[in-house]
Amino acid sequence: MPQFAANLSLMYTELPFLERFAAAASDGFSAVEYLFPYAFAPAELAARLRANGLRQVLFNAPPAGLERTAMASAWEQGARGTAALPGREAEFRAGVLEALRYAQALDCPRIHLMAGLLPAGSTRQALEPLLVANLRWAAAQAGAQGCQVLIEPINLRDMPGYFLNRQDHAHALLDAVDSPHLKVQMDLYHCQIVEGDVATKLRQYLPTGRVAHLQIAGVPERHEPDRGELHYPYLFDLIDACGYSGWVGCEYRPAAGTRAGLGWRPVRKTA
Repeated sequence: MPQFAANLSLMYTELPFLERFAAAASDGFSAVEYLFPYAFAPAELAARLRANGLRQVLFNAPPAGLERTAMASAWEQGARGTAALPGREAEFRAGVLEALRYAQALDCPRIHLMAGLLPAGSTRQALEPLLVANLRWAAAQAGAQGCQVLIEPINLRDMPGYFLNRQDHAHALLDAVDSPHLKVQMDLYHCQIVEGDVATKLRQYLPTGRVAHLQIAGVPERHEPDRGELHYPYLFDLIDACGYSGWVGCEYRPAAGTRAGLGWRPVRKTA
């Protein structure tokens, strides 16, 4: 059975953020992920992890900003990453270094780097060399610290204009960067909306070892995995059959309270 991490940005939103760690642990999660940590001091987050016996397995680099205050508010102001944006290289590098500082304090092995929204009048083809150069630099920084950086295809319905949308494009970027420290974050919710044929994509990409993190949600409403058009019990068995041993992030919005909707989780078999 896959191992699941609670996403504290979308789950337990009925509680203040710092109280969500204890709630997730109480519900049997042993790991957490979330979008951004920058509104809180690293030591404060590390203490919550230790107190609740939790592992931090993923968070995002800042979506923009040169210093922590700006980084913490950039998402609410509409920023969606800078890795592919010309003229924003200083922000990108500052964000990667700040994310690595947090990763070290939280003992977190993976950081998601957001590419950004395609600027008006630009093409993906024209901006790809910049993205590759930025990812190569970030992968080198992460590797020196024993971390991985990830890129994630995101659907254009939820995030209009986002640079990276398809699994094959993400893997082509890995080819171009050519670093063992750059991997793919494969969100099955986004994959289903953009491409469909999720099971075939899992069979194609999981055995390569290039997918370092999975995420799940029901499609199309992004509620619990037992709601919507994807049949997750089948996909969970397939994930196991493909030999994937990483974490599966529960990046969904509970339909009616987090705890009430946790019945979808498979029961771990005992000998």
